[in-house]
Amino acid sequence: MFFGLQSPLLGIIEIVFLWLAIALTIVLFYRISRIAGFLLVPYLLWVSFAFWLNYSIWVLNS
Repeated sequence: MFFGLQSPLLGIIEIVFLWLAIALTIVLFYRISRIAGFLLVPYLLWVSFAFWLNYSIWVLNS
């Protein structure tokens, strides 16, 4: 969305859904294996950082 459509706002919306999906996956994996749940935390942090970058670009270009 961000690169293909060149729309930071659509990129933010997509990242929110991705963040929620990762958080839900962490919860579900944690129930089965704590290690599996914890191994997804860096991915959640990386997506959070991508959200911050995308939001900053959106604000600066508004």
